[in-house]
Amino acid sequence: MVLPMMLLVFSLIVEGGRMLISYQSAIAGVRDATRYLSRVVPPGTCTSAAVTAHAAKLTTIVSHTATNNSVFDSAVVVNSVTPSATPHTGSYRISPVCVASVTANVTINFPFGTIFGWFGGSVASITTNVTDSARVFGT
Repeated sequence: MVLPMMLLVFSLIVEGGRMLISYQSAIAGVRDATRYLSRVVPPGTCTSAAVTAHAAKLTTIVSHTATNNSVFDSAVVVNSVTPSATPHTGSYRISPVCVASVTANVTINFPFGTIFGWFGGSVASITTNVTDSARVFGT
């Protein structure tokens, strides 16, 4: 009688931990891609057209970092990566400054999600957006 409840609690703990590890690896991938983008965008051009040429490389960076987890199998699927660059005005030394942003749409899959179906739940995956911004160097 206690075994089904213990199995549910154990699977919730394991899936919660896997979700946090997967989400953190997705954040790290987007952060790495934003750092890369902030260094390769030419300082004089602050338009989204200047960064769209780097979309394929940014997708590779996010995918490699988010799925290169040696502890568990990859639970992160990168659906899309969208780079952008916008000028920000303010009390900066040089105004406006160019800020590069990378937004990744990721899906985190739960391998033990079928266990939740035994108890009336149906959580198989979570899809979310992860965004990071950085100032373009040289602006």
